[in-house]
Parts: sequence; structure tokens; C-alpha cells
Amino acid sequence: QVQLVESGGGLVQAGDSLRLSCAASGRTFSNYVMGWFRQAPGKEREYVASISRGGGRRYYTDSVKGRFAISRDNAKNTVYLQMNSLKPEDTAAYYCAAGSGSYSDSELKAYDYWGQGTQVTVSS
Repeated sequence: QVQLVESGGGLVQAGDSLRLSCAASGRTFSNYVMGWFRQAPGKEREYVASISRGGGRRYYTDSVKGRFAISRDNAKNTVYLQMNSLKPEDTAAYYCAAGSGSYSDSELKAYDYWGQGTQVTVSS
């Protein structure tokens, strides 16, 4: 089992930045690909970004490329999502997830463990 706890969400204005963190415990963190997903009210959960086990490869959905950056610190068992130039359409609950597949996996079913989410609200 892997336990994931997200933090860092909040209420910001358009154009601001936030950094989300996801702390992992349980099994060996570096064995897992890590991903970030988000879910807006009334919408399905969608893929945002993912990172390889060693951190050298990253993959993003088109809508966040150039604005968001995923990173990880295996010594701290933590994955991060740096979000810059935030837009109102980025408003959602953000979830981190751990999976055993490829760093480019964007489907929910590819991830085995999920956090409880942290809310990000961007006002215009």
C-alpha cells in the first residue's frame, strides 16, 4: 500500500502561482510513476502531468504545458506540481496518484493509489 497526502491548494487570483505537494508513505516511493490529476465540479477527473520513477522524464496534458511543472524528490518521498500563470479554468480538486506503469500514462486506470485531493480555486 502507498498512502498519499496532498497539500498546498488554496484560493488565488488569475496569473498567480501555487505549488502543490504530495507526500507518500508505505512502499518504496521511487518504484512508482507519479501523476497529478484534477477534477472540476460536474466534470470527470482528468490527467494533468506525470513523472518517471527517477524524475528525468515528464509528460503533460496540452492545456498546462509551459505553465505547470511536475517534479519529485525521492529522498523526501514527495512529488510536486508547480503551477504558474493560473487561469480560472484551472479551478479543480487536484489529486496525486502512484502507478506501476509508464511515465506517460494518462489514464486513471493506470494508477493504483490516490490521495484525497487538495482544492485549487482561481478567481478572475
